[in-house]
Amino acid sequence: MTLVKWKRPLENGQVNRNAIYNTPLSGLFTNLWADDFLTAERAQFVPAVNLSEDETQYHVELSAPGFDKNDFKIELNDGILSVSGKHHTQTEAKEKNFTRKEFNFGSFQRSFSLPEEINQEAIDAKYENGILKIALPKKEESKKPAKEIKVS
Repeated sequence: MTLVKWKRPLENGQVNRNAIYNTPLSGLFTNLWADDFLTAERAQFVPAVNLSEDETQYHVELSAPGFDKNDFKIELNDGILSVSGKHHTQTEAKEKNFTRKEFNFGSFQRSFSLPEEINQEAIDAKYENGILKIALPKKEESKKPAKEIKVS
């Protein structure tokens, strides 16, 4: 599985900022839609993913703090593993003469194309300490060592 981080052309120097048509308001829109404007409360949540492999299985770890294990939905369909999560938290604080309520909604969906060597019947998942861990065991025949063939 290959993951590639995408950068905007203006950020990685592919486009010359001076070549873009400038108006008195262009700086306003550049700053308005800049990454620092999209703070964690306004941006869509996409959990970071760690992918690893050992001799017996693949490991997928998604960082999703604040979720509960019942907030996740994991599906396997035609060799595609889809992981989605949705949660809602609400806090209320009463201070002096006012009441403040804060809502936090979050959802995400990630999909992974699985290799054919995965034993789909033995996939296991657990959520602990803010990390969703999915174990993708390999089929027994894929674990057998290579046989050496002698040349005569």
